[in-house]
Parts: sequence; C-alpha cells; structure tokens
Amino acid sequence: VQLQASGGGLVQAGGSLRLSCQASGRISRINAMGWYRQAPGNQRELVATITNGGITNYADSVKGRFTISRDNAKNAVYLQMSNLKPGDTAVYYCNAEVTTVVGGTYYRTDEYWGQGTQVTVSS
Repeated sequence: VQLQASGGGLVQAGGSLRLSCQASGRISRINAMGWYRQAPGNQRELVATITNGGITNYADSVKGRFTISRDNAKNAVYLQMSNLKPGDTAVYYCNAEVTTVVGGTYYRTDEYWGQGTQVTVSS
C-alpha cells in the first residue's frame, strides 16, 4: 500500500491551499484517514482525521479554517486549508489505517504514511 500526497506549496498569509492524498495497492478497506504536520524542531502533530463514515476531528488550531474530506471510491483524502497563517508552515503527511487481505486467507490492518508535502505560509 502506498500513499501519494500532493498540493503543497508557497502561499501568502490569508491564502488557501488544497492537499490531496491517494492510496493505492491491494486494499480491502480504508478505515480512518488523516493529515498530520511537522514543523522544524517540533514533533509531528495531528491536523485532522476522518473516519470511513465521515466523522471528522480537528486540532483546535485549525478548526474553522481547515476542512478534511474523503472520497471512498477513489481511496483519497483531501485537506482544504483556508486563511492560512505562518504558523501553519510545516511538512504535511497523510495517514491511513488500511485493511488488506494477506495470502487470500486473513485480514490485517496497518497504518501507512505518505511521503509528506511542504506547505509554506509567508507573512
């Protein structure tokens, strides 16, 4: 299973960006999906998550500015970011909990990460 993230870039404060992440591989089911970010010198932190049924959860710092969504048919998750602030500057990683079928006999669930996409917000 691979996660491919895209959509990062450089934007001025107050601007918007949309991140996309698509999962590929021998996927039986994708459970929760989410976005995390890591700024230089900081630990990776949760930005937003969304369940298979569409229940969302956001970090307090992004509530009202970011919107997470997913397209189950495409195995994709998106993050619409608006009113961006310099403090949002970080590498953004997508994450997915994926169930696969192993050897055609049993299921296993693992967590996967995308490669990261840089978001830079200038003041």
